[in-house]
Amino acid sequence: MSQKNKLQSIKGFYDILPEATPLWFQLEDTARKVLSQYGYNNIRMPLVEPVELFVRSVGEHTDIVEKEMYAWEDKLNGDKLVLRPEGTAGCVRAVVEQNLTYNGPQRLWYIGPMFRHENVQKGRQRQFHQVGCEAFAFDGPDVDAEQIVLLARLWHELGITDVELQINSIGDADERATYRQMLITYFEQHADWLDEDAKRRLHTNPLRILDSKNPRMQDLCEAAPRLMDCLGEASKVHFENLCQLLTGAGVAYVINHRLVRGLDYYNRTVFEWVTTKLGAQGTIAGGGRYDTLVEKLGGKPTPACGFAIGLERVFLLMQEYGVTAKSSPDIYLVNVGEQAEAKAFSVAEALRSDGLSVVLHAGGGSFKSQMKKADRSGARYAAILGDDEVTAGEVSLKPLLAAGEQQRCGLSEVVNRIKD
Repeated sequence: MSQKNKLQSIKGFYDILPEATPLWFQLEDTARKVLSQYGYNNIRMPLVEPVELFVRSVGEHTDIVEKEMYAWEDKLNGDKLVLRPEGTAGCVRAVVEQNLTYNGPQRLWYIGPMFRHENVQKGRQRQFHQVGCEAFAFDGPDVDAEQIVLLARLWHELGITDVELQINSIGDADERATYRQMLITYFEQHADWLDEDAKRRLHTNPLRILDSKNPRMQDLCEAAPRLMDCLGEASKVHFENLCQLLTGAGVAYVINHRLVRGLDYYNRTVFEWVTTKLGAQGTIAGGGRYDTLVEKLGGKPTPACGFAIGLERVFLLMQEYGVTAKSSPDIYLVNVGEQAEAKAFSVAEALRSDGLSVVLHAGGGSFKSQMKKADRSGARYAAILGDDEVTAGEVSLKPLLAAGEQQRCGLSEVVNRIKD
């Protein structure tokens, strides 16, 4: 096939190659372990959801709904569908549909790909992966703090340091409505300084203007009224208690009055973990409280809190810190000779039954060429099976990663020899 006719992946959709997957496994396995330590249970939602789910939850005037969703109409039945752009809405839909909180509060987590039609950059792809965590029917700041502390533990387990926790409170709906009008009035008084994006959002989602990355807008946004000044007593107490819990847990934080998060469903607590090592894509995890979303999607009033981790960004950060991982077999099974080739398959299976990972050389070749492949495999040992070994019911073990003498032993002794 000519280069012209060679098929390629879609822009923003990429392959994760075998050389990278060991570090991905380490990241994912560590996340699973930490989430389990905190009592969170795995849930798996579909990749495809109804468009209406995200219009009602994320918000009609958000970037996701306005210009980033991969949505289409099903030709078979006319349903309007979308590849999920984020996980919280689908998790809430599942909780409501399956009545999961009937027997009490739920701590849930999920992992998988999300899809948004964004400008492709390092750490930002159109198919990207998240670990999400959601807690339902907990109304106090203790679960907010628990999730933040969980993330602090995860960064420690992954070897990631120098990440900053930013927190804020965006209050409840009536408090945000008051603040919203204050913002509109303020930005209208400085209309000449607004860029096109800010002008578009002014009367639909003015809080998002505070999140502007335009250098020309920074002083204007910094001088804007603060939502914290509009909070009622209950919201203030919730936030103060959260801060006390984080301080008691030894988790440092910065109060960022411009932190609002980009989705409509948040209230009260919002937070982000941020690094300076990834350029513009510095947020590696973010979340907050969303006490009205379950009811908005058809369930009973249920307080909730959650977060999402951008796995591609955490992966890049692990690489930045020099974290490495390898997936290497215990044994590369070299087999030379007619009897050895016939016996090699069953020998490999016997060793695997003993709990060892074994790469069986296939395709023939000389002893020398097979040993070269054994060296390249990264295996700890070459297990050499020749006709003499077959006759004796043994294999010869040769260390590949450390100095040591080649030794012959019975199959039943291989595990102990490797452990020694």
